[in-house]
Amino acid sequence: MAKAMVESIVDVGVGGGVLLLLLLLLMLLLIILLILFACKPWRFFLSSSSRTRITIINPSSSQVDDIERPLVSEDLNLVQNQSNEFGGNFSLEGVCHSTEGHFSSPQTHGVGYRQRIPSTSSQLSQSGSFVLDVIPDPLKDIFIGQTLKHPKKPVEEERYARNDDLKVFPDSGSFNEFIPEGIADERSSLTLEIISGPSRGLRCSIQSTDASRLPLILGRVAPSELLLKDSEVSGKHVLINWNLNKLKWEVVDMGSLNGTLLNSQAIHHLDSTSRRWGHPTDLANGDIITLGTSTKIFVQITSQAECLIPFGVGLASDPMAVRRGGKKLPMEDVYYYRWPLPGADKFGIFGICDGHGGAGAATSASKILPEVVASILSDSFRRENVLSQRNASDVLRDAFLQTEASLSHYYEGCTATVLLVWTDSHENFFAQCANVGDSSCVMNIDGKQIKMSEDHRIASYSERLRMQETGEPLKDGETRLCGLNLGRMLGDKFLKQQDARFSSDPYISQVVHIHQASRGFALIASDGFWDVVNSKKANQLVQQARERYAADRENPAEKVASFLLSEARTQRTKDNTSIIFLDFDNINRNSSCKPDS
Repeated sequence: MAKAMVESIVDVGVGGGVLLLLLLLLMLLLIILLILFACKPWRFFLSSSSRTRITIINPSSSQVDDIERPLVSEDLNLVQNQSNEFGGNFSLEGVCHSTEGHFSSPQTHGVGYRQRIPSTSSQLSQSGSFVLDVIPDPLKDIFIGQTLKHPKKPVEEERYARNDDLKVFPDSGSFNEFIPEGIADERSSLTLEIISGPSRGLRCSIQSTDASRLPLILGRVAPSELLLKDSEVSGKHVLINWNLNKLKWEVVDMGSLNGTLLNSQAIHHLDSTSRRWGHPTDLANGDIITLGTSTKIFVQITSQAECLIPFGVGLASDPMAVRRGGKKLPMEDVYYYRWPLPGADKFGIFGICDGHGGAGAATSASKILPEVVASILSDSFRRENVLSQRNASDVLRDAFLQTEASLSHYYEGCTATVLLVWTDSHENFFAQCANVGDSSCVMNIDGKQIKMSEDHRIASYSERLRMQETGEPLKDGETRLCGLNLGRMLGDKFLKQQDARFSSDPYISQVVHIHQASRGFALIASDGFWDVVNSKKANQLVQQARERYAADRENPAEKVASFLLSEARTQRTKDNTSIIFLDFDNINRNSSCKPDS
C-alpha cells in the first residue's frame, strides 16, 4: 500500500512539471509576438517593393519642396509656355513681385515661385496624358497609394494677389504713365509712427507714387520697411498698399499669429492658427494699428497736389536706449506735426511732448493738442481774428487749458512745446510758440536768433520768480518739488493736488514774421538735445549741415535733423532726444495741400 502511494505521488509530480513547461512556452511565444508587432521587422523586407522614389528630372532646380508642386498644371497653356516664362533660375520666395495691373503677395504660406518643370510640350497631348521619367532619389520617398495634391494658395492670398484694385507699376520711368487722366494729381503721403511697444519712436513715410517701395510690409524680419523688435509681431505681419482705383491706402493682415487691430477692431482672420490673410481694410488719417498687444502704430495720411508742406521739414528721434551706466532707457518722447489743420488750411502745428513717469501723458497730449487747436481755428471768427491781429496767443492758451482738462493722467506727465505756423493772403508766414516744461524751440530769421520758449525747470530764474509770487517761494538750493525738477507740465494730477505751485499755464512767445524774402529756420527739440548742445552751438551745427548737404535735393531738412541728432549722440546725451527742423530757406508759395479726412 505504501508503494502504491509513492507511485501516485511521482505520477502527479511528472504531470505538473509538463503542464508548467507548457505554460512557460506559451508565455515565451506571446512575448515574441508582442515584440514582432512592436518592431514590425517585415517593413524592412517589403520597403523595396511597396514604395517608389519619384523625382522630376530638373537638373538645375532645388530639390526642396519639389514634391509639394503639382506634377501637371491645371492650365495646359501654362505648362506649354513655362519654359519661356520661367526659363531662368527664377526665385521670388519671401519678396513682393510686382506686375502691371496686380501684385503677388509675399511668400507667407509656404507657396513661392521657383524654377518650374521644363517644357513638356513634346510629351503632353490634348488628352492630358503626361510622361515623366522616374529615377531613384533617396531624398524623396512617397508611399504607394499616397495622393499627390495640388498645393493651392489660401483663398485670401489668391484673391489679394489677383485684386485688380491694387496696382503697382515697376520699371517705369514715370509713374504717371499708367495713371488714368484726371487723377494723376491725386497723390497721397502715408506716415507711420510707432507710438508704443519695444520699437517706440520708429517712423517712416512713403508717397503713393513711390512704386519701388510699394507694397509696404511691416514685420519682425527683412524685407519689412519697419523692422519691429517685438516678439509678438510675426516675421511679416501686415501689408499696406495704395489702391489706385479707390485712391485709398489699404492694410491687410498677412496671417499673423497674434492678430492685428485697426482702431481696436480685429482685421485678421478669425482662425489665427490657419495663417490665412485678412480682408483689405481702408486706412484713414488718425487711425491706430495694433500688432499683437503692445506695438501701436499711428497713421497720418495727407493728400497733395504738388507738395506736402510749403517749407522743408526734417524729423529725427532716438531713445538713446543705453545710458553710460548701461541702464536701458524707455522712449517717452512723442513728436508730431499737422499741416494743414482740418478746417484751417492756412495753419499748421509742430510739437514735441516729453513724458515722465511713462509715455501715456505724452501720447495723449500729442493727439489732443493739435485736435483742440484745429477745433478752435475752425471757428471762422477766431481764425479771422488771428489772421487780422497776426497773433494766436489766445488760441494757444485756450488749447493748453482744454488739453490739460482732457488729460486724466494722475501719475504721469509731460512737457509740451508747440509751434503754430500760418500764412496770410500775401504769402507771408508767421510763427508763434507755446510751451510748458523744458523742451525748447529756437528760430533764426535772416541771421537773428530768437528764443521761442521758456525753461520751466525748478532751478530756472523764471520759475523761482513765479513761485515766489504765489507766496510759497522755494528754499535756497532747492531744485526739485515733490521729487520733480519741473514746475510746469501737463498731466501729473496727483502732484498738482499735493502742491499748488505746479502749473500747466504755458509760456507764449512773440509772433515771428517770416517775409517772402526771409531766410531762416526753426528748431524744436526735447531736453535730451539741449542738455548737451546750447542754442549758439545749435545754430552753428545747422549752418554746417546746410553747407554739407547743399547739393542734396532730396529733403535736405531731414538730413539737417539727422545731423543734429548725431551730434547729441556724439556728445553722449543721457536722455531721449527728438528733433523737428523747419527750413524756411526754400518756401514753396504755391503749395496746395490738404489732410485726408
